[in-house]
Amino acid sequence: MKYILKHLTLIATAIVIISCCPKEPAQTPADALIDRLTDLVEQGKIMYGHQDDLMYGHSWKLADDATEYVQSDVHATCGKYPAVYGLDLGGIEMDWPANLDKNSFDHMRASIVAHHERGGVVTISWHPRNPLTGGDAWDVSSDQVVASILPGGDKHEYFMTWLCKAADFMESVKTADGTPVPLIWRPWHEHTGSWFWWGQKLCTTEQYKALWKMTYDYMMNERGLTNLVWSYSPGAGELSSPEVYAERYPGDEIIDMVGFDCYFYSTREDYFKKMKNAIDITVAFAKEHGKIPAVTETGYEGVKDPKWWTEVLYEVLKDYPISYVLTWRNACDENMQHHYYAPFPGQESADDFCTFAALDHMMFL
Repeated sequence: MKYILKHLTLIATAIVIISCCPKEPAQTPADALIDRLTDLVEQGKIMYGHQDDLMYGHSWKLADDATEYVQSDVHATCGKYPAVYGLDLGGIEMDWPANLDKNSFDHMRASIVAHHERGGVVTISWHPRNPLTGGDAWDVSSDQVVASILPGGDKHEYFMTWLCKAADFMESVKTADGTPVPLIWRPWHEHTGSWFWWGQKLCTTEQYKALWKMTYDYMMNERGLTNLVWSYSPGAGELSSPEVYAERYPGDEIIDMVGFDCYFYSTREDYFKKMKNAIDITVAFAKEHGKIPAVTETGYEGVKDPKWWTEVLYEVLKDYPISYVLTWRNACDENMQHHYYAPFPGQESADDFCTFAALDHMMFL
């Protein structure tokens, strides 16, 4: 009997000890994506991305009754899908059935899952309309918009319904078994310029940081979203120094990734100069703060240089630890046939793009 009691006591003690040991928190979908991105950077891989790639291309648009997401200008050109797929939530705040680029939100949701299951990564930006004036994201007629939506502002409660709708969408993106799909969430971008209502001249540094904090607190603390990787991305044209890059940074406790947006407008030399400056600043900042660096938007409208991919874009990226580079969309509107940033079969840079896609350093699907 003593033998039995002794062993029961040991078992009970063991149970108490085990129950007192703190458990490691389960890895979230966002954590898993951060680990994956970090590993790829350490391997020297750069993922190629394309905005709206599965929604439309230079001469096609996804059918309203589509159930598969396989058409892609990138795939049609090089036989591979982009590793990163970019989409935008602009219009979700207005309860529109489709976003500002006429992408059905239902198709966006389904295509995100399809791309994720293909092994890809998804990044989401947001061009919300102006909550104070009723204009679009580019309506900069008032410098009181951010002030009006912060706590205590006249439009605060109204804007919080907008954040709710954005959060609802991102929460709804799940695989068939109910697992949330991880998303790189990139709101309030290009703030170093003044072409959006949250831009440099439209709000103070403190107001801009408060906008980020309010967004983060709602989505993470109130809504408990576990699938968001938070990305900060100024515009490169205004990045004159590391101090400018850091000025409106909302804090390490909020941000997981750091990047920038930079486009080709004039010459190779000008693009090299802007890109190298922006990458140097971004990579140094990422290293100092323990964040993942990326080129969150870039491209050459119309890709008029037949060697742009290998002699320009790759040339400026190849020596840096960049997680991904995303080129902008290929518009399918008849009046915007010049507005494309990735090649399509027959486009003058298509052959060079195939060479670019085959480089060991670059990652496609």
